[in-house]
Amino acid sequence: MKKTLQALLALRPKKKLNGEYLLSLGASILAALLVGAVIMLVSGHNPLEGYRAMLHGALGTQRNLGNTLAKSMTLCLTALAMAVAARAGIFNVGGEGQLYLGAIASALVGAALSGMTPWLVVPLCLLAAAAAGGLYAFVPAWLKVRLKVNEVITTIMLNSAAIYFCTFLANGPFKTDERGIASGTAQLDAEFMFPKLIKLSNLTSAIFIAAVLALLVWYVMQRTSVGFELKLTGQNPRFASYMGIKTGRLALVSMVVSGAICGLCGMFEVFGLHKRFVETVSSEFYFDGMLVAMIMRYDPLGIVLMSLFFGVLKIGAMGMETVGIPSETILIVESIIIFFMAAESGISRALREKRARRRARRQSEIMLEKGAGA
Repeated sequence: MKKTLQALLALRPKKKLNGEYLLSLGASILAALLVGAVIMLVSGHNPLEGYRAMLHGALGTQRNLGNTLAKSMTLCLTALAMAVAARAGIFNVGGEGQLYLGAIASALVGAALSGMTPWLVVPLCLLAAAAAGGLYAFVPAWLKVRLKVNEVITTIMLNSAAIYFCTFLANGPFKTDERGIASGTAQLDAEFMFPKLIKLSNLTSAIFIAAVLALLVWYVMQRTSVGFELKLTGQNPRFASYMGIKTGRLALVSMVVSGAICGLCGMFEVFGLHKRFVETVSSEFYFDGMLVAMIMRYDPLGIVLMSLFFGVLKIGAMGMETVGIPSETILIVESIIIFFMAAESGISRALREKRARRRARRQSEIMLEKGAGA
């Protein structure tokens, strides 16, 4: 666990997204895809056929495209949740638990208001999900700001507490009495569900709410004084405090907003796919989003683009199985991308030093030639 925490902390990017970093990212993606191709060749498969199957599995039909956009939406929201907190210098690793609490809170409110108009119920469920996630995120944020307790440790521990608590509720006091349902809350009214945008896919109208959230996060972080204060607080809290910025309050607010976004993500899963709270409402969605956010150095626009790329990889991986290539190959590709980007600063520094030595050697050779000629 200690090594895991150290690795997570080491991935905190301290620099902004720039051209050099984007070139490194592109090279890392290319290298990862080449490694994936080598693995396919060694296992007796055609890499071109494999990647063609991946693209078809992600984008080849309307249904596949819908599933890819739905997956990208989830990745984008969880990554933006991570970015909001990280911009203020607080590391929210507890988004998975906040997602679970938002999911079950919205499911219970929706079940309790069965039969009422969806124009009232759905907004109330949205508020319940955001409140559940935000309040749960407030706990580690308060401990961090007031008592200087490491938020990485507390959020990881609170993840398990939230997931087990939600599982208990779904299997205990709020378990449905419907036949054939092993665990889960009562089914929600069909009128409450987000309508499907593409039949037989997971894409629902929740993507429009997600798009508005993404736009708001981008605007606040990139175009407002609050975003500047968040950035300054994250980069140099002592200087920010000296400048009169209330760094503690900013950290609390950013963490609550991060938790609220995670809670909404859980609500979208319930009201868009499962129609009730189930134990499998998330399969570590937040941790995938964390990786997207860290790779793109918490830049909102970069997060949107990388979420689409990872969505293609994850949904397309299932298409590769149709030609006999294990979907785990894509997991290897993702891992290699993450490895290269985690080591990017060290690799870039080594390359810069190598270029500087080569330039110094060339200049010394020129000086010696001039001296000999004189």
